[in-house]
Amino acid sequence: MINKRSLWFLTLFSLILVLSVYYVTMPSELLIGQDDKEKTQTVSASTESSSGESAELVALRVESEEKMLDEITELKKVLTSSESTTKQKNEAFEKMQDLNKNKGVEETIENKIKKEFSLSSFVNIDGTNISVTVDSSKHDKALANKIMRQVQSEFKEPMSISVKFQK
Repeated sequence: MINKRSLWFLTLFSLILVLSVYYVTMPSELLIGQDDKEKTQTVSASTESSSGESAELVALRVESEEKMLDEITELKKVLTSSESTTKQKNEAFEKMQDLNKNKGVEETIENKIKKEFSLSSFVNIDGTNISVTVDSSKHDKALANKIMRQVQSEFKEPMSISVKFQK
């Protein structure tokens, strides 16, 4: 005879099984449609959070986020596509991890520049090239050199770092 505990276990297990089958067989078009909604929400939230920065830095930041979200959307399409090979899916996943890692490093560098030099900045990492845009009307070579050294201290291998001042 089945007791109450076994009956509850079977009921919950069958519910979880049905839901998991539903989500696995869900068409990928529905998942891609949700990405567009998340993209617009993220861009609007990012423009609201950066109130103390100049318009140029905000524009650079929004452009960078849109580019990154477009790349992530394309990579998600590769991951959810049934025609993609395992190698393509692995490469797409690794590229997504690299994008997220670079975004974290960019934010870390921006925070260090803010803390160390009391300047708002925008950092963009593209492979071994790093461009730093600093919100300052004073174009100081010594300050640019200090910022370059601060940025280079984050990396083990030599990077190509450029500092641009704008106000």
